[in-house]
Amino acid sequence: MTALAPLPPTARSRVRNGRNLFAEGGDGRTAWSRRFRDLIAAHTADLGGDLSEAQASLVRRASALEVQLEQLEADWTTGASAGVADLDTYSRLSNTLRRHLEAVALSRKPSRPTPTLDQYLASKRTTP
Repeated sequence: MTALAPLPPTARSRVRNGRNLFAEGGDGRTAWSRRFRDLIAAHTADLGGDLSEAQASLVRRASALEVQLEQLEADWTTGASAGVADLDTYSRLSNTLRRHLEAVALSRKPSRPTPTLDQYLASKRTTP
């Protein structure tokens, strides 16, 4: 299979270029959209920044699920009782979110841990 050459920014969608959150519709100024954008940025940073299209897709889906879960939690803090249907939805969303995050984390590039002071000093003693 032949690899496709990357498209210049002018030939890509506004979503891919980061100018719009959604292909059509959607108001990027709502609280939901702002939180969605924040979560996408946070997960992207956690994964090292340069995501494949598949990783970016999973991050978007996970972020949308997270916002919806947060919305359910916020609704419950106002005194609304959580019915069986709400708890079922919450449980399903939580499990789906976990699976999305696990799938993305499989390809995460682990950062180098900062050495302890003893490790640093030991490395300096062995280096000429």
